[in-house]
Amino acid sequence: MAELMVVVDELSVWAPYYPSEQVIDFKDFLNRVLIKPNSRTRVINLCKNNKYLSNGYYCSLLAEARGHKVIPSVATLNNLRHPAIFAFGFAGIEEALTAYAHSHPEKTLKFKSYFGHCTEPALNSLCRELFERLPCPILELSFKKRSRWELVGLTSLSPRDLNTAQQSPFADALQAYSRMIWRKPKAMKHSRFDLAMLVDPNEALPPSDASALARFVKAGARLKVNVELITRKDFSRLAQYDGLFIRETTAIDHHTFRFAQKAEHQGLVVMDSPTSILRCANKVFLAESFALHKVPTPKTLMVDPKAKATPALLEQALGYPLVLKIPDGAFSKGIYKVGDRTTLTDTLNILRNASALVLAQEYFFTEFDWRIGVLNHQPIFACKYFMVQGHWQIYRHYDNDKSADSGGFMTLPISEVPANVLNAALKAVKAIGDGLYGVDIKEGQGKVAVIEVNDNPNIDHGVEDVFLKDKLYELVMADFVRRFEAKAQLNNVAT
Repeated sequence: MAELMVVVDELSVWAPYYPSEQVIDFKDFLNRVLIKPNSRTRVINLCKNNKYLSNGYYCSLLAEARGHKVIPSVATLNNLRHPAIFAFGFAGIEEALTAYAHSHPEKTLKFKSYFGHCTEPALNSLCRELFERLPCPILELSFKKRSRWELVGLTSLSPRDLNTAQQSPFADALQAYSRMIWRKPKAMKHSRFDLAMLVDPNEALPPSDASALARFVKAGARLKVNVELITRKDFSRLAQYDGLFIRETTAIDHHTFRFAQKAEHQGLVVMDSPTSILRCANKVFLAESFALHKVPTPKTLMVDPKAKATPALLEQALGYPLVLKIPDGAFSKGIYKVGDRTTLTDTLNILRNASALVLAQEYFFTEFDWRIGVLNHQPIFACKYFMVQGHWQIYRHYDNDKSADSGGFMTLPISEVPANVLNAALKAVKAIGDGLYGVDIKEGQGKVAVIEVNDNPNIDHGVEDVFLKDKLYELVMADFVRRFEAKAQLNNVAT
């Protein structure tokens, strides 16, 4: 179970707040004997730390040396003392402050941020983004209106600096930030590891439905892994966990990728990793990788949609019908089937503003697509996804982009999958990584062709789990345990 320590300069500082055994003074923290590094200890450093070599500075430095996860980190403290930090920009500053200042005509603004929250709701998004860049428990922010709003002051504070009115919002923010660790011990006493599962409750086509998510949680509990569902608003809490499991559709210019990057940087086990997302998200990379590793695919060309010669080139090389794809499409979006020169030209004109390169493939008709689920280079499930009736894809999206039809499915045991299909799936993921992938494959006309590799494949209750049932969720959780234990062993060897 993860341990939390809240460190203050002196225990008298904590007098206005509810007593807790997790609150210790700096002297106690300094004198604690550590037998070996413990990356499962979280430290919230509330010492006064606005000076180099202060108690607060040494608290973070010692925590990192002991292998703990600490907020603020030494890097954050150094950044806060660097004058250049005031010059960096972050999204929404002008809009947020202009809107706020409409009812507050002052030319200067000063307010406090508690773990990315403040008492002015209109400024919460601003505080949250700054906290994600510079995670620090209490920050005092100063802004000045010149030709535009500018950040002119940024100071780290301790609870000692707060007045009576400011103590409640700070305590509420601290409780919210640490709620996973501070909740009743009964819920966590049997857990060896803590796993965050990133979801979007409002996503139209999520990788896992609510019933599947619940089964992941139960499977984790059986293996002594505490699985907690988080959303994008929990970005600042990643350090509280041992791993991150992304169950939300990923993209590069998206918070899912930032979550993966931050989790990997903080030493968490991540599925799927930023590298996997980068490689799977772009069909141009996949096409080049497949060609390099001799993975069977439909005949594929990468073309410039703006070049005048492109239509004639595609007609000669692929013929009609052919398929055009934008590099980062998902769930059958951004994929176009064209059957003549007019449609080809019109579609290229649509795509020319979306990407410098477009993927063109020969059209390979099949009544279904195979989806082979692969985890750590081993197949774990196999499905046939059938085309929507009267349509050429397994999904048919409507103009409102909020609804879609899908075809039927058939889930089979791995033993019933043709050997050439399995071999193609395993070969396709070999250059991607050792995470959880879904490989889409067409089979027919005496051949197989890999279409793409997905970094966070669908695992829905009643679909992918029909054959293995709860065992499928346990396979995924067991692989997290394997990774957790391997990382812990590596840390022990290093010390």
